[in-house]
Amino acid sequence: MKRTGKESKHRILILGGSGFLGNAIYKELCSYFKTYGTYCISNKQFEKNHQFFQYNFEEDDIYEILDIVKPTIIISALRGDFSKQVLLHEHLAEYVFTQKIKLIFLSSANVFDAYSKYPSYENDKTLSNSIYGHFKIKIENILLRLPKKQVAILRLPMVFGSQSPRIHEIIKNIKEKEPVEVFPNLVMNVTSDDRLTQQIHFIINRNKSGVFHLGSNDLVHHDDFIKEIIETLTLEKAIYKHVYTTNDERYLAVLTKTNKLPKHLQFESTNILEELKIN
Repeated sequence: MKRTGKESKHRILILGGSGFLGNAIYKELCSYFKTYGTYCISNKQFEKNHQFFQYNFEEDDIYEILDIVKPTIIISALRGDFSKQVLLHEHLAEYVFTQKIKLIFLSSANVFDAYSKYPSYENDKTLSNSIYGHFKIKIENILLRLPKKQVAILRLPMVFGSQSPRIHEIIKNIKEKEPVEVFPNLVMNVTSDDRLTQQIHFIINRNKSGVFHLGSNDLVHHDDFIKEIIETLTLEKAIYKHVYTTNDERYLAVLTKTNKLPKHLQFESTNILEELKIN
């Protein structure tokens, strides 16, 4: 039994469906909903999959794909030129508003990176010192003007997972005897692609909207967590490069207060380590 009538009511378009997170979301949803994705660089695997469209948001028009797919939900998981992404999301916001559909946007804990003294909650005011955080705030602000029911903003902490770019980089550095960068004063929470995709599935199924902080319930120090990952993966001894951006503890953590998901979708940082062990 592949699709139930209830679940197949959605047509989902994932912008950035070929990226690490976009593709993980696609794999989670495609058995339950009519799911489509975009990829940017020519790729045989995606060309063969008729659910995927080649699309370069820096050059191409999104309306052609929107006309073909007629999505009821758009998931934005793009990477690339910041100012062009802002422009695209202005167009998407208009489309979402007029078509009365929904947009799920993958944002980041970096929208709070100017507040380093404490963790951040859903209703806290955003403020960033980084170009990346600044750009995510710009898009959030465009989307927050839409009716609340039509938007879900998912703020993510650092994402780990066996296929994640972060883990690949750690493994590569150790193999090549290059130092692994750690930030001893950085206090953060974490997630994985597996946890995130389950949460997104739930948000779609239950038609949830608003701002979500999708990280572990507990906080970890960046250096400790990276060292635990290396231990978990039973890799060779690593060389560490300790990066001190400040003498004080600096928080980059998104915790939940008002928009909590059910217990079975909440997790601790140790769960992420256990997932890595299995993989």
